[in-house]
Amino acid sequence: MTKVNDIKKKVQENRENIIQFLRDIVAIPSMDGQLKDVGERIQTEMRKLGFDEARFDKMGNTIGRIGNGPKVIIFDSHIDTVGVGDPSEWEWDPFAGKVENGILYARGACDEKGSTPGMVYGLAIARDLGLLDGYTAYYFGNMEEWCDGIAPNTFVEADPKVKPDFVIIGEPTKMQVYRGHKGRIELKITATGRSAHAASHYLGDNAVYKMMATITQIRELDRRMRFGMGYHPVQGFPSIAVTDVEARTASLNAVPDQFTIYIDRRITSNEPRDEVIAQIKGLIPDYLQDEIHVEELFYDAPSYTGFVFPVAKFYPPWLLDDAHPLTQAGQRTIEALWGEKRMLGTWDFSTNGTYWAGKAGIPSIGFGPGDEKTAHMRNENVALDDVVHATEFYALLPKVLREKVK
Repeated sequence: MTKVNDIKKKVQENRENIIQFLRDIVAIPSMDGQLKDVGERIQTEMRKLGFDEARFDKMGNTIGRIGNGPKVIIFDSHIDTVGVGDPSEWEWDPFAGKVENGILYARGACDEKGSTPGMVYGLAIARDLGLLDGYTAYYFGNMEEWCDGIAPNTFVEADPKVKPDFVIIGEPTKMQVYRGHKGRIELKITATGRSAHAASHYLGDNAVYKMMATITQIRELDRRMRFGMGYHPVQGFPSIAVTDVEARTASLNAVPDQFTIYIDRRITSNEPRDEVIAQIKGLIPDYLQDEIHVEELFYDAPSYTGFVFPVAKFYPPWLLDDAHPLTQAGQRTIEALWGEKRMLGTWDFSTNGTYWAGKAGIPSIGFGPGDEKTAHMRNENVALDDVVHATEFYALLPKVLREKVK
């Protein structure tokens, strides 16, 4: 218990620094993967705290390192955010935010800048108390909103080419340990037709009408999923939704000769990738199989540094066993710090765990302040007490984990 008390004392001594650090980074816009300014602010804090390394990688993510031990542990927090929409619709400045009843309301407060101060300060405190012996510990502040998993993929395969042993993801978990989530795949379905003047539309072949039966089948498939099709006892229900459409037409007085819909398909661990794609192709009527095509999407947009790392927009589901040493270390850390047991959970949305655990098979858990239900909303918020207490978790976990894997 001595180390627990030492951690709590150190965290309380830094309470105002931790809160101000969060206020500073939410005040820096970082939409559309523009991480340079917020990354520089985070690196300044890491240098102040004596990190061994604080820098950008090729993609423009922020990397901080403490130690050179044989076990590699990553603290992953994405520091980009979604946009704010129409700023006039906010009741307060979305970046300056407001604090009310101990809760910070601001863009990124919950999703996911709220975990960054705790991770950065937690690692420095763990080092000062000798709790990182045997570890190389990284803070990894990255781009995630536009393509979850691409940043850790570059971390492992491009820069700095490190294979972690364990990952802690700072997405909001209501201060519980989360151990997985559904996956997803993004697809586009394109119908081709024949253009004609709208006054003689019967001479053409309207691509919009051609897609109507498939859209109806997609809606019906989602309804069947809600009644148990593909259900997973931990990850829950799969789903499918049309999320965007595009029509190609010569003018508003012409029949569209191409119509495209975009699909977000949430996948449970019960559903193999090939079967999911075959299922969607099967929604197309037989007589239209040559005229409507299903295509997997790729993400190949350059980052703000110009770095390109093409990846398929398939994000595997994952679920770490509740008996895994990392899961149990997370639970024991909560008990040691706060004297209570908390239920394990999973996210509804997708995280960088799609790569860490889903593709690379690296044991991962989530722990962070905030409730994912407020993510991307105008009332996005995080309790400042939880931001501070999360620091205690991040500081103690490496020691508890080391004891579990001896």
